Amino acid sequence: MTFPFELHTPYHLFYKGAAELVSLTIADGEIAIMAGHSAVTAPVKTGILKIKDGKGSWKTAFISDGILEVKEHNTVVLSEAAEWSNEIDRDRALKAKAAAEELLKEGSFRFEIDKAASSLRRAEVRLKVWELEHNKP
Repeated sequence: MTFPFELHTPYHLFYKGAAELVSLTIADGEIAIMAGHSAVTAPVKTGILKIKDGKGSWKTAFISDGILEVKEHNTVVLSEAAEWSNEIDRDRALKAKAAAEELLKEGSFRFEIDKAASSLRRAEVRLKVWELEHNKP
């Protein structure tokens, strides 16, 4: 059984289609949504999005902070950013990770530390999504 799922970023409609299952990270941890899931609205945290489409194929993507809304007839995620694994620039993510780690070491103000920690999390998740796709057997 499937349900309509959409993921929007400020720049474009990232995904729209039937899904059997959608898995992502919210503030309270991981959530998996299937057809008939109860209504919920929750903050989305940077993490890995997994979609089992209507044909049974799995799709994996990076998503950053946003909001999830599950309603009776559809599920929508609004996210600051989303990227399929083939869209991730691994070298850029490695550089961003190194820069964030350096800022964490040097940061003396709370806002600098928070910004660096957020940047580090995004870089680490991008790298994980890239590795998941490129290290398949």
